[in-house]
Amino acid sequence: MAGFSELIKNFDKTRDYVRDFFIYGCKVRSDFNRKSSRTYDDEKRRVESWIGDYMRYDDSVRGRQVSISVDSGHIPENPLYSAFYSRSFTDNDIRLHFLLLDILSQEERLTLRRITDLLESEYGFFFEEQTVRNKLREYTGEGIVIAEKQGKSMVYSLTPDRADEYLASLPGLEDAVKFFSEVQSFGVVGNSILKSLGLKNDLFFIKHNYIIHTLEDLLLPELLRAIDQERYVTVTVFPGRRDRDHSGEEKERLLLPMQIFSSAQTGRRYAAGYAPDLRRFTAMRLDNIKSVRAGEVCTDWRTLKKSFDKAAGRCFGVSFGTSKEDSGRSPMKIEFFADPIAEHYVIERLEREKRCCTLERTGDHIYTLTTDVHDANEIMHWIKTFIGRIKRIEGGPDSVRARFYSDIYRMDKMYGGDEDEHIQ
Repeated sequence: MAGFSELIKNFDKTRDYVRDFFIYGCKVRSDFNRKSSRTYDDEKRRVESWIGDYMRYDDSVRGRQVSISVDSGHIPENPLYSAFYSRSFTDNDIRLHFLLLDILSQEERLTLRRITDLLESEYGFFFEEQTVRNKLREYTGEGIVIAEKQGKSMVYSLTPDRADEYLASLPGLEDAVKFFSEVQSFGVVGNSILKSLGLKNDLFFIKHNYIIHTLEDLLLPELLRAIDQERYVTVTVFPGRRDRDHSGEEKERLLLPMQIFSSAQTGRRYAAGYAPDLRRFTAMRLDNIKSVRAGEVCTDWRTLKKSFDKAAGRCFGVSFGTSKEDSGRSPMKIEFFADPIAEHYVIERLEREKRCCTLERTGDHIYTLTTDVHDANEIMHWIKTFIGRIKRIEGGPDSVRARFYSDIYRMDKMYGGDEDEHIQ
């Protein structure tokens, strides 16, 4: 029977587990139905070995809920980075790693045959040429080795680029790496550079640091590459709540990605683009995507991109709405009451946060916000933060206005009020 190991071969499985159990923290051991209970225990122990100092345990009727509890404003490093340094390797992997670097550091521009001979004559290890070639190809792709054509043969050499030399020769670069080791996109790259040099981020602490983005950074390169190459991708998405209640199977969807959206309110990131099955634009949450596979090049990219840019200009958040919502819709107008002198800060906030809407003064202490967005539900969450100043709402979907007034009457019924008070 295989023993427990902190190292992993397939990061997708661990990412799925960390996402459901430790990030959201709403599942218990009995909810784990993919494999045996021992699999749950092994995964739990593995994650605890990485981020044990940030674990939280809550006991409930359903069982013990385990989650990650982190105050991002007080930690210098995203604890989820540890998962990227836990990949398993074979004996040949680790042996070839050090032997190849040692050989290439002593001689430059070596052929594959010469490297294979040196491995046997100098170190006493025989490797098939294909095995060595695959490792060199891997390191070439990662920028560790340079492969050049010399006559009919391919010669290999170590790259002259050295992180420590760059940091020493360029003042301020070390601080820049420390900063970018904690930014939203590809922070693990900066963190890897710091670890390789024995450095730590001791300067920057980010108050609103969405550490879950680390689990999505594996998807971003493929999505950005597809955008650059104007290519479709097939995305495998985790089952939603309704799907879990039935088949619980993952689904594949075709998407033509065009832009990565990042929500300033929730911190979530989205892959926005054209969905052929829906025949409209959509935005898919990155934390709901398990994998991305490149597909065919889009022959109608420019036309779709032009339509996408126009549609994105009418998104208050990330939602493009539905075709059903677009039919028969009129612009929504919301009137606010504010004293331009005593309450100038209210007007400044409206102007600052209105995004794609327009704001104008339409009366004495009355300001009207006009919006024609795809999904009016998104703007209503923001509008409700001005409760007490909203005078009237006109236009827009009837269902959105009805829900708003229903919420107001429910609040009045819940908290009470004077009989002569009037709710607009």
